[in-house]
Amino acid sequence: MTTKLAGDVIGLVGSALFIAAFAYANLTHHLNKVLFNAANLAGAVLLLISLSITFNLASFVLEAVWGLIAAAGLLSALLKLRTPRP
Repeated sequence: MTTKLAGDVIGLVGSALFIAAFAYANLTHHLNKVLFNAANLAGAVLLLISLSITFNLASFVLEAVWGLIAAAGLLSALLKLRTPRP
């Protein structure tokens, strides 16, 4: 498998995670924020890996910011799980 093909496959898997997370968010009645943000973070990381092979600045910035937002959302959701409820 060539490096470019491997990058394309990685990018497609990342895109599939974004699409699945978006569909899940729109179809579920109760959003699991850990699952949603983890899928978005994984998708962003995979697309950033793909972009390291075929670089595009606009896409890189988008994925980096998307990943940071997803990481913050994931951290927030995980901290809420650990906080005892009254």
